Amino acid sequence: MHIKAGSPEEYIAKIPAERQEFFQQLRQVILTNLPEGFKEQMTYGMIGYVVPHSVYPAGYHVKPSEPLPFINIASQKNFIAFYHMGMYANKPLLDWFIKEYPKHCSTKLNMGKSCIRFKKTDHIPFKLIAELVQKISCNDWISCYEAQLKR
Repeated sequence: MHIKAGSPEEYIAKIPAERQEFFQQLRQVILTNLPEGFKEQMTYGMIGYVVPHSVYPAGYHVKPSEPLPFINIASQKNFIAFYHMGMYANKPLLDWFIKEYPKHCSTKLNMGKSCIRFKKTDHIPFKLIAELVQKISCNDWISCYEAQLKR
């Protein structure tokens, strides 16, 4: 489900009404806990949290004109998606999240390589997501990203 929007507020206004409150809460948890250096902006048709060119001029290796992506949130057809590139690139962080998830949510973890899918909005573990967002600083993400590129 692709939503055309020029701002996070416009994006949220265009998602189904029954998801807006939870989506806004997810966005606020990210903004409140996001380490310094990251920037919120629309990326790939989603709300994104990126390392801006002012911090990392090289940009994203796939398309250097774009900033380095870190986290994205999206309203998909059947779920709310939370994408965290740090978990994709950092196995200990992924292992930590998988271990902690059952302590915060009674439902089975529905996850791809970097995408966590929440089919029921009341099952979003906001406290756990707050902890996850705090775990990687902007500089740590750049170092992790560059280490992955050199492999």
